[in-house]
Amino acid sequence: MDILISGLLLGGTYVLIAMGLNLQYGVARIMNLANGEMIVLGALASFWVFTTASVSPIFTVVLIFPVALLGNWLVYRYLLIPLVRRAKNQGQLEVDSILATFGMSFILVGIVVSINGEYFTYSFLASPFEVLGSTVALNRLVAFVFAVVIALVLYLWLNRSRAGMAVRAVSVNSASARLVGINVEKVSALAFAIGGAVTAVAGVLISTFITLDASVGVMFTMKALIIVIMGGVGDIRGAIIAALILGLVETAVATLIDPGLTLAAAYLIFLLVLLFRPQGLFGKPQT
Repeated sequence: MDILISGLLLGGTYVLIAMGLNLQYGVARIMNLANGEMIVLGALASFWVFTTASVSPIFTVVLIFPVALLGNWLVYRYLLIPLVRRAKNQGQLEVDSILATFGMSFILVGIVVSINGEYFTYSFLASPFEVLGSTVALNRLVAFVFAVVIALVLYLWLNRSRAGMAVRAVSVNSASARLVGINVEKVSALAFAIGGAVTAVAGVLISTFITLDASVGVMFTMKALIIVIMGGVGDIRGAIIAALILGLVETAVATLIDPGLTLAAAYLIFLLVLLFRPQGLFGKPQT
């Protein structure tokens, strides 16, 4: 039971990490290698607000979302749209976006180092809490609940709202979306901005129970990419299930075998998915 509870909580953390990238790559077709650095920026903002003004990270979520939304929209508008317009096909756009966001990740790392060049952490809701006989940290449970709420809100928005349906249409086929009057650039910018804002919120929540520094973003990006590809690019449901599977497997390996093999286990699952179901658990085969 301890493995199950701990695995689900870890999977909830991975859901937070991957949902934003899933929107950015699945809709805007931007392979954002600065995804992890956006998590670190959100975490650093929460650390700074909490330590200087004693503002709860829960309230910081409300503050950081609109700021990150605007910031990511500006990145798409002024850095990425020129790449989108000049790309002759999706493959070229993915290559160009990888190079552009790879460079952006170094800029963000430099910003974080200039603000806080050391490890940063703080204590928030670190008290033990019992769930089905297992003792877990309350801050991890709160992050898991937020992950569930964010995933539910995104799912309902994508499936019930007019804007969400436009996002889904662009994700399925941008050329066909144009034919029915959807402004693909605006929808892609919206998806990229929301994805970045969700990623920053993930950083706020993760900062409550993980010690972070400027260099840890690359690990978050790697885990997010594994989850997005495992679940199926652009599929929120797939990302959630893939994240929970990854959390359970890593927890089981760490508990029953060796904590040093958790990363190897994650990549083994990733390779198996690529070999036997390259479109992901819920993705559709390319035609």
